[in-house]
Amino acid sequence: MNVLIAYHSDYGNTQKMASAIAAGINVSQSGAQIVLKSAAETGLDDLIHADIILFGTSVHMGSMAWPMKKLIDQAGKLWMDGSLEGKVGGVFATGGGFGGAGGGVEQTMISLYSNFLEHGMIVIGFPKSLPGYADGGLQWGPYGRTGNHEGMPSGISDTALAAARSYGAHLSETAARIIAD
Repeated sequence: MNVLIAYHSDYGNTQKMASAIAAGINVSQSGAQIVLKSAAETGLDDLIHADIILFGTSVHMGSMAWPMKKLIDQAGKLWMDGSLEGKVGGVFATGGGFGGAGGGVEQTMISLYSNFLEHGMIVIGFPKSLPGYADGGLQWGPYGRTGNHEGMPSGISDTALAAARSYGAHLSETAARIIAD
């Protein structure tokens, strides 16, 4: 099983979530080949080679960071020949913002999934029954709140990283069943 985790990280928090997801995958699927890359370093061949693709981004004004959007736009070339059809996808995000939802995180995650679905991918959310959901999850995927009450960066919590590990294990276990069929 080849896994690509592509992310954009402003302050290192999204990268920490990517690493936590990879750790969860490793626990669940010890033979998985996991590649972590920034969105800017990710090429179309990385997407083609992967069985599972995870995209993670910091939230910017209610949307994904532009390096992630650039990668998605470049991957439009793969839509024409269906290169990503049937692959498994998942998303995660970090953000500060004001309010409990983190300044548009749900909209950002839905937007990421929309691109996966356009490519014919199978997407896997984050069930509320999993460990970590209550403190670092949304049905779309794990989310790490990284801003304080003034909207300034404050780091990512251990509970959000635990949710990311839980999601990584869940996603890879579910993907293994899909890929095996």
